Amino acid sequence: ISKKGWILPGQHSQFFNITPVNYTLQLQAMTAEKLEFNLPAVFTIGPKDDTPSLEKYAKLLSSKDKNSEHVKDLVRGILEGETRAIAAGMTMEEIFQERKGFKDKLIKNVQAELEQKTHEGAINQAKVEVAEAKYKGDVGSKLREGLTRQETSKIEADAVLVENERKVSIAQAEMNLSTKKSEYSQQAKITAIEADQAAKMRQAELEKEVEERRLLSETERLRVQNVTKATAEYEAAKAVANAKLYSVQKAEAILYRKQKEAEGLLAVYNAQAEGIKNLMQAFGGDRQAAIQYLMIEKGIYQQLAKENAQAIQGLNPKITVWNTGDGATNTGNKFTTIVVHYSRSNWNYTPNWIAQMTSC
Repeated sequence: ISKKGWILPGQHSQFFNITPVNYTLQLQAMTAEKLEFNLPAVFTIGPKDDTPSLEKYAKLLSSKDKNSEHVKDLVRGILEGETRAIAAGMTMEEIFQERKGFKDKLIKNVQAELEQKTHEGAINQAKVEVAEAKYKGDVGSKLREGLTRQETSKIEADAVLVENERKVSIAQAEMNLSTKKSEYSQQAKITAIEADQAAKMRQAELEKEVEERRLLSETERLRVQNVTKATAEYEAAKAVANAKLYSVQKAEAILYRKQKEAEGLLAVYNAQAEGIKNLMQAFGGDRQAAIQYLMIEKGIYQQLAKENAQAIQGLNPKITVWNTGDGATNTGNKFTTIVVHYSRSNWNYTPNWIAQMTSC
């Protein structure tokens, strides 16, 4: 090995470059704490400038170009394997706080590996890469399995929510249907009553027409005998029929009005009951508080105060005293009969005990 020399006949020569080569790597390593991290690194690799190292370099790489994929893979495998091995023995805090020590360990191990185990290092690196690939595959599989379970749980939860919303919609629809049925049933009853009343009115009108025709026929039959009498009887019968029809129509009208009033009262009472129910719920079931609120809302307290004020307005009580004695002091009397007459504007009040008293 020499930088220059003579080539004799029958000899072969080969040039190789010993200029160091830079290797830029993006490593994904794991610390002793099982934490993954990315480690960007740049390694400068070249042969030592001594005869034994150059001979080894020449024997190993004389048939390969230093930029060939074989050389790059060989060196990259050693670098990645040693870097991951060193990182696996250190914590994340040690890597960041002892960067110089991490660097020294890395250079020392890489140098030893390059010197002693070039081919073996490549094989081991391949094993490391296989193991790393298997590790990534297992981790990825578990990760996908976890994501699958998460998505499945999410989908099941969404399905339950949708089912609950559907149940609520069905319940709402059933409630609306029940309300509509009640309204239709009530309307049908009202329509039936109206139809019955209309039929009765029509029957009364037909009966009136039949009666009028019968009376007309009778009048024509009796016209020869007594035109005036028949006419009077016809008019009287017609008046009776009209009165009967009017009575029927009036009774039916009263019945219809009463029915409508009852329906209106029922609607008012239902609305009042619903309002009182909501008021009770608003006061937490406190009946006394709800009654006081209603009295305040209706102005009952103000009205009572007004009535009391009017009751005592102009009050002029009169007190009259009668003595049963003769004007002189009478020690024999147990007590003097007193009658109090209390007069207000529109009423008199005399205590009951006065009526029960007897003279002494």
